Amino acid sequence: MDKIQQTIRSKKFKHAFFIAFVAIMAGWVIFRFAAVASENARFVFNASRSAADVGLPIESVPVQVKSGTLYEPLSVKNNRAYVSAERASKLRVGQKIEQGKITYVSNSIDLNTGMYLVRTSGVSDGLHFAEFTTDGIFVPLYAVSNNSVFVVNDGAATIREIKIARQDSENAYIASGLKSGDIVILSKVNAGDKVKLSK
Repeated sequence: MDKIQQTIRSKKFKHAFFIAFVAIMAGWVIFRFAAVASENARFVFNASRSAADVGLPIESVPVQVKSGTLYEPLSVKNNRAYVSAERASKLRVGQKIEQGKITYVSNSIDLNTGMYLVRTSGVSDGLHFAEFTTDGIFVPLYAVSNNSVFVVNDGAATIREIKIARQDSENAYIASGLKSGDIVILSKVNAGDKVKLSK
């Protein structure tokens, strides 16, 4: 009995007991981490894995030829407005402005203002919008980036180059690059992403 007590009190025994205790605790911690990771892999929803498997849910708009209207702002005073050359090219005689219309668009610059004169009829002073209405393909302007949009092609996001005929602050009138039946993606995606249309 004395021999057993001496062995238990020895440094060698205490050292061996400590090493065994640390090894058991380390093994238990590793086992618990492995078990939690296994449960997470089986039961916890993983957005990245789901997007890769069934597709990233997206907002989209189906493209079709329809009648649409773009709005060009015009600040009118005494039935006159002055605009830049770029904006003057978007305005035509007869264009509707609320209850009035455009009666004249200068084709030469006004030397006093450096701008182009636009005359209106029946338009009150203040900020108004000249309407441009036509049949064609319109897409939200925020879906356009660097003259291209993302479309759905075989369940994946694909870049499509487009040409814009004209635009306002919200929509773009597309001259080429899209056709009826195309689905334009409105959500943020990358080329090649697998996508799923939101219902």
